[in-house]
Amino acid sequence: MYEGTSTVPVAPDPHPSFGAFAHPQRLVSTEWLSAHIGAAGLAIVESNADALLYDIGHIPGAVKIDWRTELTDQRLRDVVDGARFAELMRIKGIAREDTVVVYGDRSNGSAAATAWVFDLFGHSDVRLLDGGRDVWIAEARETTFEVPVAGPVHYGAAERDDSQARAFLADIRQRLADVDTGTRLLDVRVPEEYAGVNRLITDRPEEQSLRAGHIPTAVNIPWTAAVGPDGRFRTRAELEQIYAEVLGAPETIVYSRIGEHSAHSRFVLTALLGAAGVRNYDGSWTEWANAVRSPIVTGTQPGEAPAADQVAAGSG
Repeated sequence: MYEGTSTVPVAPDPHPSFGAFAHPQRLVSTEWLSAHIGAAGLAIVESNADALLYDIGHIPGAVKIDWRTELTDQRLRDVVDGARFAELMRIKGIAREDTVVVYGDRSNGSAAATAWVFDLFGHSDVRLLDGGRDVWIAEARETTFEVPVAGPVHYGAAERDDSQARAFLADIRQRLADVDTGTRLLDVRVPEEYAGVNRLITDRPEEQSLRAGHIPTAVNIPWTAAVGPDGRFRTRAELEQIYAEVLGAPETIVYSRIGEHSAHSRFVLTALLGAAGVRNYDGSWTEWANAVRSPIVTGTQPGEAPAADQVAAGSG
């Protein structure tokens, strides 16, 4: 995904704090973005957990993309197909060759999920604003209420590739049925959800689950561990220590509650730490916990894989 791509139209951010990361071109600083607003070939996207924030002020030139409503198919509970993605890009004024910088609130939790969808469609140059919206606002940088008017943009055919960056229910079942593959499962929810202390109560129907706990053998590293108090990513040395349990695995499947924050952790593992074979299980806990014959574990330990005859491999 990060090698062999076409020449990027906007030069990477040379900020010294990014130099140690595996793919430093995947990040930009607030200083860099402020200096490049309005640059040819740069598309800025705001993608928030709180969908109302964009309307009370955003980075000049930024368009709004709602990961939950615009990038997911509400009828299939799936990522949108290529035709709908290309049409969305046309509406938002984003060309295929553009450098796309995505940012959002709450440490880029939703913004990283949006960037992940761009990756699925093979957009060659997608970056995150380190610290996101919160840092931009904290630094009192320029904001506007003006919504950009998209010009006539042709994105071209878009084909989604799920093979490298995405995992499904059947993949988790297969992993539990064959523990010798070396695949690690990473749960990035808060420790209380992971342990199954109590079932999450939420007003979002799509996040409701019938059971509390975690997938057997999954280790828990909350997604927020990757960012410091100011919302920016921690140093590479700190991140390597935090993710030591999964680094070096031939494959890692990451999940959260609905696949949003697990996309953030996947970004950390791949773009910042250079880990290979990391896939986001976007069905995540709400799918697994509600699926028939899907075993779970409660408590703070990963737990053992169930007996093979207890896992309905390949069934949905």
